[in-house]
Order: sequence, then structure tokens, then C-alpha cells
Amino acid sequence: MSNSSSISHFLLLALADTRQLQLLHFCLFLGISLAALLGNGLIISAVACSHHLHSPMFFFLLNLALTDLGSICTTVPKAMHNSLWDTRHISYAGCAAQVFIFVFFISAEYSLLTIMCYDRYVSICKPLHYETLLGSRACAHMAAAAWATAWASGFLSALMHTANTFSLPLCQGNALGQFFCEVPQILKLTCSKSYLREIWLLAVGVCLTFSCFVFILFSYVQIFRAVLRIPSEQGRHKAFSTCLPHLAVVSLFLSTAAFAYLKPPSISSPSLDLALSVPYSVVAPALNPLIYSLRNQELKAAVWRLMTGWFQKQ
Repeated sequence: MSNSSSISHFLLLALADTRQLQLLHFCLFLGISLAALLGNGLIISAVACSHHLHSPMFFFLLNLALTDLGSICTTVPKAMHNSLWDTRHISYAGCAAQVFIFVFFISAEYSLLTIMCYDRYVSICKPLHYETLLGSRACAHMAAAAWATAWASGFLSALMHTANTFSLPLCQGNALGQFFCEVPQILKLTCSKSYLREIWLLAVGVCLTFSCFVFILFSYVQIFRAVLRIPSEQGRHKAFSTCLPHLAVVSLFLSTAAFAYLKPPSISSPSLDLALSVPYSVVAPALNPLIYSLRNQELKAAVWRLMTGWFQKQ
């Protein structure tokens, strides 16, 4: 039996038993990380350097790229280090920092996805009013709202979850069934009913998240209704091919994260926990640059100009 004051480190989940598989996991995480860094880095650079991309949609896309980079850089490097050096250790302070930073970026990302959905709704359903609703002055207001609701709410959520989780007494050892420090995994180590406080915090967070998801779903229903009224088949195909991947990524991100945090302990297992965490913590941040820029000709042109300009300077 031990309590939180006597725990100096946690043991993360070992992804493989053999050295060959450990190196394979390292290479897999390295490839995903490099793809996420390249994709999100290009989006950030292109939007920051191209003045004609200084619009609400690209401003939110830049912020989304920042949250994707932050979330994947919080969890994956430590997992890569453990796989490469055949260790499972993470310090108590490092685990607390990982929980805080990861919850901060994940909460901010979902708020940004909700705001971006509104931008998409206005641009498709009310195209003639787009400049009025999201013009220069409205853009400043939306920018302020994005920072206030996304980043501030992410900070508040991370602070509450981290402070409450790491104030609980731990008496079930220090082994976590996950490749990074995740709140549900730490709650499994508690030995007091005080963990119900964190359950209530998670429930409130899920209710707010569900409200955002209902708003996103309602917005996409309106978007699809507007798309079906487009007379051109090519126009309908372009709109659907743009919106459906967005909705798919949001649904994947939300469903896996919600189930990972709310599933009953009776159905928990290392393989299931891993299968649920990878989509929202690793796959979504790596896919978002591709999904949100694949059909955007302006962004692709800006990225191409950025890359050709860089190669010409070399």
C-alpha cells in the first residue's frame, strides 16, 4: 500500500515485450510525429506568411494546427523514448505536467472545432452574408472569442482536472495501463471515494462537449441541406467531399475520447484502452492537416509557394 506522497514515478504501459517490436513502435510513432509536425508546421507557416490567408477560416485553422502540434508533442515523444530505451518510467511531476498540457490542448481543440464549424456553416449556408457576419470587425471579435473560449476554457479545464486528480490518495501501485498519463488510468490507482469529485468534473465536461457536438451536428445538417440544393452536381460533390471528412474526424475524435474517459472499469483492458486513446491522441492530430487542407486550393497554393521559395533560397 502506498499513497501519492510516497510515489516518485509512474510506470507507463509497455507497448511490446520484444526488442524488435519496441523498435517497430518507435519507428511508427516517429513517422506519425514527423507527418504531424510537417503538416501542421506547413499550415502555420503558410497562414502566417500569406497575407491573403488572413481570414477567419485560416485563422482558426492556424490555431487548430497549434493545438494538434501541442497535443501530439505532449504524449508521443515520451512513448518514443520509452520504446527506444526499453523503459516505462515517467516522473510524478512529469506525469502531472503531461496531464495538464494534454487536457489543455484537447479541450482547446474541441472548442476550436466548434467555432470552425460555425465558420463553415456561414460560408456555405449564408454565403452572401459571410463578409457581413465574419468581416474584418467580426473577424476580430471571433478571434477574441476563439482565444477566450478555446484557450481559456482549455486552461481552466486542465487546471481543475490536474489539481483534482493529483490531490487524490493513491494506493493501488504506480502502474498505468496507457502509454501516456491519462486521467482515467490514474483514477484506477485511487483508494478513496474522493475520486467521485473527478467523476463529476468529467461528467460536467462531457455534458459541455456533448452540447458542442449537438451544435456541430445541427450545423452540418443545415450544411447538407444547403448542399443538396446546389444545382451543379460538381458543386455538390465538392461540398460533400469537403464537409464529410471534417465531420468524420470530429466524430472519431469525440467518440473515442468520450468512451475512453467514461467507460466503466469493468470493461477496461490495456488493449481496449490503447485502441481508444490512439485515435484521439495520435491519429486525429496527424490527420487534421490533411483533412482540412486537402480541398482548399488557396492553402495548397500558399504551401507550394512557401516550399518553392524555401528551396530556391537553398
